Amino acid sequence: MTQIKIRQPIVTVCGHVDHGKTSILDALRGSSVQAGEAGGITQKISFTLFPSERLKKACPLIEKQKIKLDIPGFLFIDTPGHAAFTNLRKRGGSLADLAILVIDVNEGIKPQTAEVIQILKHNKTPFLIALNKTDNISGWRKKDDDLKRNIELQSTQVKQNFDEKYLTLIGSLNSFGFDADLYYNISDFTKKISLVPLSAKTKEGIPELILMLCGLSQKYLADKLKLGKEAKGVILEVKKEKTENYVEAILYDGEITKKDEIAVADFDGNPHMAKIRTLEEIEPLSFRFKPRDKIHASTGLRMQLSEKIEILPGMPFMICKNNLDEIKNLFKKEISESVNSELSKQGIIVKADSLGSLEALLVLLKQSGIPVLKAGIGNINKADMASAKANLKINEIDAVIAGFNVSVDSEASEIQGNLKIFTDDVVYKLIDEIARFREEKRKEIEKNRLMGLAKICKLVILHQYVFRNTKPAIFGVRVEAGKIVSGLKIIDETGEDVGRVKNIQLEKNSVSEATDGMEVAISLPGVNFQHALGDRKFLYSEISENQFKNFKKNKDLLNLNELKILQEIAEIKRRKKEEWGK
Repeated sequence: MTQIKIRQPIVTVCGHVDHGKTSILDALRGSSVQAGEAGGITQKISFTLFPSERLKKACPLIEKQKIKLDIPGFLFIDTPGHAAFTNLRKRGGSLADLAILVIDVNEGIKPQTAEVIQILKHNKTPFLIALNKTDNISGWRKKDDDLKRNIELQSTQVKQNFDEKYLTLIGSLNSFGFDADLYYNISDFTKKISLVPLSAKTKEGIPELILMLCGLSQKYLADKLKLGKEAKGVILEVKKEKTENYVEAILYDGEITKKDEIAVADFDGNPHMAKIRTLEEIEPLSFRFKPRDKIHASTGLRMQLSEKIEILPGMPFMICKNNLDEIKNLFKKEISESVNSELSKQGIIVKADSLGSLEALLVLLKQSGIPVLKAGIGNINKADMASAKANLKINEIDAVIAGFNVSVDSEASEIQGNLKIFTDDVVYKLIDEIARFREEKRKEIEKNRLMGLAKICKLVILHQYVFRNTKPAIFGVRVEAGKIVSGLKIIDETGEDVGRVKNIQLEKNSVSEATDGMEVAISLPGVNFQHALGDRKFLYSEISENQFKNFKKNKDLLNLNELKILQEIAEIKRRKKEEWGK
């Protein structure tokens, strides 16, 4: 009987930007990468192969508790915290079989943690929580090698402090629809998320974390881990070393050899063919690659390809064995499942640096109620500008381009005009900015619509600037608030009709409008200035009772000055009609 081969579970390590993801992997690897990162932040996804014999060494509890390890080890993926990279994708779901969500016990759930939780929930990825930095709890001491016993041995005050922190976290997770508890309090891991308190710095809790991962993998992932025949993988990125280009990728199923030809999907789901020139696999607990003739999943690999083909980060690849049509259909389905299903008939334009982060962004935008018309991978270009420009005519709110972890091509930035471009490498910041802009734009459009029906305006008469007394009266005014336009009907402070503004002049030039703080000359036909306005101080725009009620209903669109003038106009009107506008 042939024994079914089982692959390593793929584990993504994710969480907020500085909660210690890489430090936990360093503790597992026994390396110190963290110090070498720019600003201590993981720059790119990297992977770590952790074979079972090394797991036993790092976690004596496996043999102590007589756990039989069927899995050949783990493939850990370290993700940048400033990205929603939990979303590395494969057909039918997340690339990760499991996730370790790293949370600083002292800081709890931050916006980026919430973002990751939403993506894990969306992808239905099982996860456990590494409650890191317990050593930073004031007064915490390592008193026993057994984690549970060590927590119980802390002083009363320290234990109370710890309990308060982890119970607050359990409450926060509850609001996301998850039940959680400390790992040693859980009997059914399918119903509760386990929290493993640990310190990447002192390595306390690291063996328990490994034990939990092994237990969860063996109990709940057995069927998922059966190794298929066809090699399938995901491209992470193209890296340049000296004069050579290398493709870094994750092989998540099957077996690949140096003699194989692979098909890589483009953004439209079309396959691009290339032969493998060199094939290398990541070495266990290392960043070095070793040449191989044959590699089986799950693992991190590096390839040089003989043909120059379009390669985008996050795209799927497969071995091609005279089945190009089948591969094409699979690719089309995969890309349309992950992107097209999230698009709307109207909405903004979105760009991201990889397929995984693009889909994560689309999911989070949808949750925030922001529709997306068009999405793509790579820098913001002229074509994106053209799509956003078309939105100016349809709905100005959608004349927006959002770029995650990408920049704007120089050609494109020259034609920005009225378009709004937002770029960031932190998803929640990007979404917050877009949401704020859309709300402000909505109010502006609504206000313009309101003001198109009626204007709110208060003018101060400048008696020292009377240029003509009558036929027409021409004199100076200062716009105290609001806006004056040609044809505007005005009243004085007693509520008497004065007439319509025929012309507005600014420094002897005719203008169509004047706004807050501007001093201009206006002409009023059929008015004798001395007789009608000689003893008046202010002029107001005339509005009907219905217009007033409409303004009152939409007062959130008006600024404080406009609201004040509206109140003054109402008081003037109520001298003649007490119930006016009520």
